[in-house]
Amino acid sequence: MKDFETIYEAYGKDIYCFLLKLTNYQSDLAEELTQETFYQAYLSIARFKNESSPYTWICSIAKNVCFK
Repeated sequence: MKDFETIYEAYGKDIYCFLLKLTNYQSDLAEELTQETFYQAYLSIARFKNESSPYTWICSIAKNVCFK
């Protein structure tokens, strides 16, 4: 898998937009949740098994962070 900085650069804006929609366009909350999403992804990157795309994996984390 790519290094983490590359993953953030590739998907950061998309995850923010995804979370923006999930939070009913609350930009501050979406930004905070984006940071938490990538923090959680960083902590669990060793468990990523390439069974899905990195984007799908991070979206799943984002959804769980948002609904938590």
